[in-house]
Amino acid sequence: MLPSPGATHSNGVLLFAELQQRQKPNQKWATDITEFNVSGKKLYLSPVIDLYNQEIVSYELSERPSFKSVMTMLEKAFKKVNNPGSLLLHSDQGWQYQMKQYQHQLQEKGIIQSMSRKGNCLDNAVVENFFGTIKSELFYLKKYDAISQLKKEIKDYINYYNNDRIKLNLNGMSPIQYRAHHYRN
Repeated sequence: MLPSPGATHSNGVLLFAELQQRQKPNQKWATDITEFNVSGKKLYLSPVIDLYNQEIVSYELSERPSFKSVMTMLEKAFKKVNNPGSLLLHSDQGWQYQMKQYQHQLQEKGIIQSMSRKGNCLDNAVVENFFGTIKSELFYLKKYDAISQLKKEIKDYINYYNNDRIKLNLNGMSPIQYRAHHYRN
């Protein structure tokens, strides 16, 4: 049985491993933020990933780590689901995810907040894996001269990743193909 929205363990953290039974799209999402450095300037990527098929549901790019960009990313994600009420959203214990405004927004939508155990990046392995993939398949392959160039290429890469990049753990399908396959069956 799933905990009710806002439920936490005694240490204030929902343990993600206890909620692994979700088996269809838009039941369990994860988020985090990663940083890219381009000629001394920084670009931050904040995605929401559906853990069913590793699809990037929404994302926001910003040139500084701001709470506003996290909330914008959330709003974009909410627009993609009809009823987010039974959804679980997992993150690390970053300052953005501990903000009362963020938690209130999730509670208002009926979303269950889950947070990694302190110092345990494995709890958010799917998001960390995506960050490693985008950096190794895109960012590390060339030198970027401008943030605007990297922004465009990240947008293109995420479109490729969702629609065309096959994954062995998705039976050789892309994330969107795998979701479509789920709804056909």
